[in-house]
Amino acid sequence: MLRENLHEVEEKIQEACRRAGRDRGEVTLVAVSKTKPVEMLKEAYDLGMRVFGENKVQEIREKYEALPRDVEWHMIGHLQTNKVKYIVDKVSLIHSVDSLRLAEVIEKEAQKHEKTVDILLEVNVAEEESKFGLRISEVLPLAEKIVQFPHIRLRGLMTIAPFVENPEKNREIFANLHELYVDIKEKNIDNGTVSILSMGMTNDYEVAIEEGATMVRVGTGIFGARDYSI
Repeated sequence: MLRENLHEVEEKIQEACRRAGRDRGEVTLVAVSKTKPVEMLKEAYDLGMRVFGENKVQEIREKYEALPRDVEWHMIGHLQTNKVKYIVDKVSLIHSVDSLRLAEVIEKEAQKHEKTVDILLEVNVAEEESKFGLRISEVLPLAEKIVQFPHIRLRGLMTIAPFVENPEKNREIFANLHELYVDIKEKNIDNGTVSILSMGMTNDYEVAIEEGATMVRVGTGIFGARDYSI
């Protein structure tokens, strides 16, 4: 199943890149492995996957120990400040920074480990009350503060678009985030480190790629539906 699913996702990524006139190498696929057993991750690893996304600190800690060290772990879920210390030395990228307080804690813990941590600012473009993330108007002011932190490197932006049956309904959201992403790059407040636009999941990643995503987070499309009862 995994082999076929990965092949299908890869085909769709390539087709979306062709439609957008983009190079396939511009888009990173993150295999969202939350709730999935280590054995399934190892199978995906054997099929070539090296970038995995998790939304719980405990799962990152457990799976980090079980998989080879060349895996890139991405924290894609909401991160509580009291959990930062457990993963700051294990993750390659934190997608979900949405407050100055969280950034301050990441800076503090990264300094302890003598490490620079790559982060994305999570933006709630659709302003859904049920979701975390910054309003578009809050992004630039926070970015300007975070780039002053010596142990944090701002790499870009992330959003979780609404779940919709028709992915075209999210096109405007992706386009708006891309516009903000370009604005940050042009202002050069980041000293040139911003290069990641993480948007698009299983149901809408093709549209996200067409609107400029450089990173897509695909879980169900690779691993199948999740059982949240376990």
